[in-house]
Amino acid sequence: MSMRKIDEAIEFASEAHRHQFRKGTEIPYISHPFGVAMLLLEAKCKEEVVIAGLLHDTLEDTETTEEDIRSRFGAEVLRLVQGASEPDKGASWEDRKRHTLAFLRTADRDTRLLACADKLHNLRSIRRELETSGDAVWTKFKRGYEEQKWYFTGLADSLASGGEFLLLEQFRDEVAQVFGSKV
Repeated sequence: MSMRKIDEAIEFASEAHRHQFRKGTEIPYISHPFGVAMLLLEAKCKEEVVIAGLLHDTLEDTETTEEDIRSRFGAEVLRLVQGASEPDKGASWEDRKRHTLAFLRTADRDTRLLACADKLHNLRSIRRELETSGDAVWTKFKRGYEEQKWYFTGLADSLASGGEFLLLEQFRDEVAQVFGSKV
């Protein structure tokens, strides 16, 4: 694994997300892509997947273009980042989430690993906030507890459709802790 390319992706993502914060907090947003990349490193994913973990929100949430990613990090990283991005930010929350669930059912393993690390890191952040703020955490989201439960339990099913992997087990455990039901 080339730490040079990963370092370059760290710098790129840090610059792209420099003025952003985690939803409803003062935590710099870059902590999320860093966390996702760490999960992917721990899972022994290949370099392109780790780099995509660092860049996974740049197309959706920054001024970064597809060409920026392709020219600096290659077509495979771009494909993975595209797979982690919602295609129509103007669609309703429900339509966007249904699209994600359907897409992940047939996605390749690397795309599912990336999506799983992204959602696992988000869910761990929610759980930590639940421990300190209680149910008030759900007011930060466009949809509340029941809709989030539907989405995260659906993610566990969609991610499993192409085969099991360790990160998925961790994700299922986190879903059980946050929503009280084993999936």
